[in-house]
Amino acid sequence: MLASPLLSAVPGLRHAFFNREGGVSGGIYRSLNAGIGSQDDPASVTENRRRMAEQIGVPPQHFLTVHQTHSADVIVATAPWGDGPRPRADAIVTRAEGLAIGATAADCAPVLLVDPDVRVIGAAHAGWKGALTGILESAIAAMEKLGAERGRMIAAIGPLIRQPSYEVGHEFVARFIETDTGNARFFMPSTREGHSMFDLAGYIRRRLETAGLRMIDDIGVDTYSDQNFFSYRRSVHRKEPDYGRHVHAIVLERE
Repeated sequence: MLASPLLSAVPGLRHAFFNREGGVSGGIYRSLNAGIGSQDDPASVTENRRRMAEQIGVPPQHFLTVHQTHSADVIVATAPWGDGPRPRADAIVTRAEGLAIGATAADCAPVLLVDPDVRVIGAAHAGWKGALTGILESAIAAMEKLGAERGRMIAAIGPLIRQPSYEVGHEFVARFIETDTGNARFFMPSTREGHSMFDLAGYIRRRLETAGLRMIDDIGVDTYSDQNFFSYRRSVHRKEPDYGRHVHAIVLERE
């Protein structure tokens, strides 16, 4: 797993950006696939998630993820979800100690957040659609309702598909430019006519900065080119039937 230097320096906080190593899944899911929505053996996914929970120091039932829908919706976690359906949202925030909150990703960006002074944390799933429609701002606002202040927040951008690997079409670019002409800076020409390369990480950083955050880490890993990470786009290019998912998580230690 990988760690953010900024988050690692916060007392009483644990976090992890997990890679593919250390699990029990086989084949295209090798090996630490945490994707409940994947077609992997459910028993393998459960064991993988148990190992991730153990690594971050919580029991499996305290390792929380949501049913992600590429929205700007946020949920506040106060206790484990239980055995029912997972809430539908794309970010989780909490001030509860001992609850590991996670973002599931396989090219989209996991963004972990903390206000270390009041001990409020967040985990957001920021694909292009969620980032464009405000998932990061929604997570920050939800943390503020729990007592956090954005000027004190620390954010860490985890493994995601990077600009050299992220080719998009004209309509994609137009959608961003129509929202803000300044978004043109996040695109560079592709070798294919009518296509561009999108800097999702840069766009996310800019959204965080515009929201008032100044302490931002970026892990810098490209999930498409680094074979030690799952990638939805790479699986499509390889014509594989499915793909694995990571969970990247953060938790407040019990005082």
